[in-house]
Amino acid sequence: MTDTAASIASPRAFDAIIIGTGQAGPALAGRLHAAGMRVAIIERHFVGGTCVNTGCKPTKTLVASAYAAHTARRGADYGFTTGPVSVDMGVVAARARKVILDSRSSNEDWLGSMPNVTLIRGHARFEGADTVVVNGERLTAPRIFINVGGRASVPDMPGLAEVPYLTNSSMVELATLPRHLVVVGGSYIGLEFAQMYRRFGAQVTVIERSDRLISREDPDVSAAVRKILEDESIDVHTGANEITFKPHTDGVEIAAGSISVTGSHVLIAIGRRPNTDDLGLESAGITKDQRGYITVDDHLQTSVPGIWALGDCNGRGAFTHTAYNDFEIVAANLLDGEDRRVSQRVPGYALYIDPPLGRAGMSDAEAAKTGRPLLFAKRAMTAVGRAVEKGETKGFMKVVADAETRRILGAAILGTGGDEAIHGILDMMSADRPLDELRWAVPIHPTVSELIPTLLVDLAPAAD
Repeated sequence: MTDTAASIASPRAFDAIIIGTGQAGPALAGRLHAAGMRVAIIERHFVGGTCVNTGCKPTKTLVASAYAAHTARRGADYGFTTGPVSVDMGVVAARARKVILDSRSSNEDWLGSMPNVTLIRGHARFEGADTVVVNGERLTAPRIFINVGGRASVPDMPGLAEVPYLTNSSMVELATLPRHLVVVGGSYIGLEFAQMYRRFGAQVTVIERSDRLISREDPDVSAAVRKILEDESIDVHTGANEITFKPHTDGVEIAAGSISVTGSHVLIAIGRRPNTDDLGLESAGITKDQRGYITVDDHLQTSVPGIWALGDCNGRGAFTHTAYNDFEIVAANLLDGEDRRVSQRVPGYALYIDPPLGRAGMSDAEAAKTGRPLLFAKRAMTAVGRAVEKGETKGFMKVVADAETRRILGAAILGTGGDEAIHGILDMMSADRPLDELRWAVPIHPTVSELIPTLLVDLAPAAD
């Protein structure tokens, strides 16, 4: 059926339409189904979205394989020998693939178990404020939820179109070991791949345009992360302007000023963009910002009543957990009579290199910009008994607080278990409780978290 014929045929009516099956979509379908609604959920690619298929699930599986190989090579530090450690990338890739397929099929089975939820595979486009067309069929609903996620941003860089390159999506499908992986982009995604492939046995070079890695972090965090990577023989080049690419007999030559590197494989990891350019949003009157993100209010409603945008496509969060929280906000407001808002969310995230970086709230630099009187504290991981016992003492933990309200404004834990230990602080911030209450908690020994109350005792104004 053509789109013209579809516009004439009677539409299929639902109580709600969800476009996209990322982290927010299936969960929302479940809540709406439980509320007695007929729901259509549309997916044009793989059920589960980025996290399941090209993001968290496969990459953290690869990180775990890389960590195991790295630890085995350190056997002598722990009193045992293993002999030479080699990595079978075919097995590593198959393990990640199984995790993807198991999670994807679990999502599909769950959606299929709900009789009033219809999974439609195809590309949805808006025809109006309450109508979308998919596979030539018109669907209508008084409530439409956009959950289309994002993809790697590939800018128009000189010569890039003439050479082969990888993004995060194609990188997780790689079943062979690169001789020399060049990562263009020194932020979260790029650094995770850089370290894991170095541990798999590849030569790795990171090229970053900014003056330092992960430039949204404080300089001490950036410097510590760089040292961690360089200690593992990863070459790091920052301040790389005018990056160009051209074919080479050994792969791809990448140049930036005085830097010239030839890699067998190139990973482009310099940002993300929303999947909003081919949804026909203009036909519904839905507005976007200059970067393509759908504009939403504090309740995640778009410029059109009855249409919401959740997850990466709304520019209000770039993580699986923020997408899921978007679902929680919308479901609570629609079904539970609550007044939940995005602005109530305390930012938290992690960088999954080893050791990981756990972050909550503001950086020191962001806190300083507020003009509030501040207190700071910082301790090296060498002071954490658990880290010493594990033989993993790289990094530090730090916190910044408001001196007047006694509220924690932000924290960073770069060190073993940092991605888990940060939650003690994140929970205190979410509960909006004074730091003194956490000061008198009695943490379990030996853990990384046990040093947090001690860290809070150290809080003091910044030294002049």
